[in-house]
Amino acid sequence: MFWNLENFFDYRDDGNGASDKEFSSLGERHWTKKRFYAKCNAVAKAVLWVGSKHGRLPDLIGLAEIENDFVLERLVHATALRKYGYGVVHYDSPDERGIDVALLYRKSVFDVVSSSRHPVPDPDNAGRPMKTRDILSVSLKDLRLGGESPIRIEGRSGTLTVLVNHHPSKYGGGSALRRDAAIRALRAVSDSLAHSEGNPIVAMGDFNETPENELFLRLGPDLSNKALPLAEKGKGSIKYDGRWELIDMFFVSKSLDGRSSMEVIEIPFLTERDKVHSGVKPLRSYSGPRHIGGVSDHFPVLLSLW
Repeated sequence: MFWNLENFFDYRDDGNGASDKEFSSLGERHWTKKRFYAKCNAVAKAVLWVGSKHGRLPDLIGLAEIENDFVLERLVHATALRKYGYGVVHYDSPDERGIDVALLYRKSVFDVVSSSRHPVPDPDNAGRPMKTRDILSVSLKDLRLGGESPIRIEGRSGTLTVLVNHHPSKYGGGSALRRDAAIRALRAVSDSLAHSEGNPIVAMGDFNETPENELFLRLGPDLSNKALPLAEKGKGSIKYDGRWELIDMFFVSKSLDGRSSMEVIEIPFLTERDKVHSGVKPLRSYSGPRHIGGVSDHFPVLLSLW
């Protein structure tokens, strides 16, 4: 599962920039301890709902727009998720807003073999990392091997490598070049992993582009875009000016392509009627400056492997 949790900051002002101050108890958003824990519980409830709908909890959950370890630890230890043994992989990144990507994993299902972060080169400052989210790489060993695992992993010792992404947004000058740099960085990481480890790869994230964009051709033939068939049917994970866009996606190694499928998850209690346009839309934490108690402007996306 992957989910952009839209400005999931803790409620403290740690002096780490404008966004940290804005999303604090004394900031303009009045992001209080009560509101923070309400969001933690809403996210946990959503994960449990997904588990109920699909017959099992997500074994892996990629997250975007997370401020720090405190947010992740509270999410997995101070909510109903504490009963289900999720571990956390997270690194701080140089993003100017102070947001990162992270991975949660069921410790009864996977063991972390290795993890690392990969900066995205800045196209305007050669040799320097871009002030955006790093690509998170996590290699995990399936502990259910020996007939109990529903996933046939053909790499080394039943190991799967997951790459969590949150590419630069479309706001600001030079954004297309920045996303191009992020895609090139992802290609470089996936090629290196394929050559050195040979494990199947799942790349997930908010790519801030729709699946048919030619930018994704840069990923080459070894990663299959699982979002493209959904986009062709008009499915989307975010609604912009009344139109659905599918910018949250999964890419998988060829060995997993025929044994995987993707879907967008519309969670009933985190969906609201679109009063401006027709249909529904995700229920956000804020509508303008007003707190409305939702979670995100993104729906989560789910990848099933067999």
